[in-house]
Amino acid sequence: MDIAKRIREFRESVGENRTEFSKHTGIPVRTIEDWESGRRTPPEYIPRLIAYQMEYEKLVKKSKKG
Repeated sequence: MDIAKRIREFRESVGENRTEFSKHTGIPVRTIEDWESGRRTPPEYIPRLIAYQMEYEKLVKKSKKG
């Protein structure tokens, strides 16, 4: 799977548009747009960091509920 698709899937998995995802992750909107469109390629570690952040947030929410 290419990096652009992975980043778009992360964003869509949390149900956010690019602006919301930008605020959520701290990544500028223009950068997200460039990555998703394939105009720029992020470093290989970026999708992993986003995945870790999403997983961490799920775990925090889960621990607060239970």
